[in-house]
Amino acid sequence: MELFSADAKWYDLLLPFLFAGTLILTWLNGRKASILISIVNRWLRWFTFSLFAAYISFYAEWFEKPFWVLFSIFFLFWFLCETIFHWVSIGALSKSTYPLFPNFVENPKGEEWPAQKRFLSIRRWLKDNKFNSVCTLKAELIPQIQLRMHVFQSEDEKIRIQLLFIPQRSGAVSLCFTILSQTVDGSRFVTDNMYLPFGGFYPENWYLDRRPLNRSLPRMYRNHLRRIENTKEVFVPWEENPVEDANDQKTILERVNTEMGFLNPIAIRDEYGKISWEGRYRVWKEIWMLNYFGKAFSY
Repeated sequence: MELFSADAKWYDLLLPFLFAGTLILTWLNGRKASILISIVNRWLRWFTFSLFAAYISFYAEWFEKPFWVLFSIFFLFWFLCETIFHWVSIGALSKSTYPLFPNFVENPKGEEWPAQKRFLSIRRWLKDNKFNSVCTLKAELIPQIQLRMHVFQSEDEKIRIQLLFIPQRSGAVSLCFTILSQTVDGSRFVTDNMYLPFGGFYPENWYLDRRPLNRSLPRMYRNHLRRIENTKEVFVPWEENPVEDANDQKTILERVNTEMGFLNPIAIRDEYGKISWEGRYRVWKEIWMLNYFGKAFSY
């Protein structure tokens, strides 16, 4: 049987399952805040919309086109609509007063762990591997939505782990890990699984390995150890306070991205926005790569 044959009746059976699948995955992701589930659900929504729109158009005889042509048209139409939506969102962010690089301050409430098994298992792993809590930070992403960060260090203080708790619209919380080591000359080896689109540039002395689909802290930690063991660099203990370090790096990132053309010069930001047109394209591209393939730029 041809996939898009004109007399195929399997659409009648397939479409209800596709709709049910999108609803189930949406509900499940609202509870789990899983990157992998989000990616599968986006592809399923895209395919379901294209198939349903083509199905209605074909049997209503709105267009005298083969079914596969209608499916392709609506598939591209979804891509166009998402592209317009992302460009408008990026433009709004560029013109807004929201900071691109959040300013972190110490969290007076101390450690706050969601009461879920997956988060508590990470807490136990840190304790079992002798990582000590250094401090907890918070930053306002947008009004009423705060990022929370817990910072831990190894016994020799040469490895720092940042746990970033990111609230979702569904009320669930997702967690990203950043593992850092610093060399004697100030270079940084960074291993993380951040999935938030950035698209910008990092300093030349930052060696970043970003794997958004790796949601296991133990596996990421092993990857980081292999990276630093395979270099001839001399690593030193972390001495700078995490709050000062986070905000110092924010200043460096703003300077580097302005110099590289990702951000507009400060003098013209009120008129043209913070992010340049080249920067907006890079953000749009990374949004697509992360949303549908779980991959970030090769920084």
